[in-house]
Amino acid sequence: MIHGMNTRAWPRQQLLHMMHRAHVVSSLIVALIVMASSTAALAAGQSVWLLDVDGPIGPATADYFISNLHAAERADAELFVLQLDTPGGLDRSMRDMIKAILSSTVPVATYVAPNGSRAASAGTYLMYASHIAAMAPATNIGSSTPVSMGGESPLPMPGSKPEPEPEKEPGDKAANDKASDESPAPLPGTPMERKVLNDAVAYIRSLAELRGRNKEWAEKTVRDAANLPASEALAKQVIDLVAPNLDDLLAKLNGRTIKVRDSTVTLDLNDPVIHQVTLAGDTSCSR
Repeated sequence: MIHGMNTRAWPRQQLLHMMHRAHVVSSLIVALIVMASSTAALAAGQSVWLLDVDGPIGPATADYFISNLHAAERADAELFVLQLDTPGGLDRSMRDMIKAILSSTVPVATYVAPNGSRAASAGTYLMYASHIAAMAPATNIGSSTPVSMGGESPLPMPGSKPEPEPEKEPGDKAANDKASDESPAPLPGTPMERKVLNDAVAYIRSLAELRGRNKEWAEKTVRDAANLPASEALAKQVIDLVAPNLDDLLAKLNGRTIKVRDSTVTLDLNDPVIHQVTLAGDTSCSR
């Protein structure tokens, strides 16, 4: 017998200790079940990655988008949603993002939202490049004419002043008049401006052809800076659907078959796990 030990209290202390251990073990089991459920959803390919871009498209935005898209590919995500509100941005950054979308093994849905947002200029190209192009009501798309940097004037548009004609040397007036009648009308802008504009037109038309979207309007938004609200963009087959919120977007996409690279996939978006990407680069899960 040990002096000072209450032998009658021992069974009670032991019981409390065992109950505490059982509580800890049960808590761990519950945590493991939750983790397993989340992992099972990911393994089943039902995760949806959501990345929000609000502002101009630049190198930092492009890196942010591309790195997270690659992470979604490694996680075997079912869908990557780019929620977009942009006035435009740099051509190089836009093209880097488009290359990542075109080579992605995960379908990319670019979604212009919330209400009042826009996909202007570079944003329009991103919409045309994406596997799915969607807009919320009261949003718009367009104004895709390339613009020079450094405060220079926009690239040529219909109605702009043509290049000045070189002065003609004195000579036979009749000959000069005949040559003037036979020569074609001067083109607007400088040769470099026309080169950039035609390159932009060919680029967006190629994206439209790839995704089966409206090629004529694609050219019009580059040459004429045309714009469309969401409802008209849907009617003209510039976008695929209009959705007021993310839940409605995912519901409308559930079961849709999409061509991704050289194969087709059918989206399984029943009860998806949403992974919202933060600026810090980590993700948070929500339902």
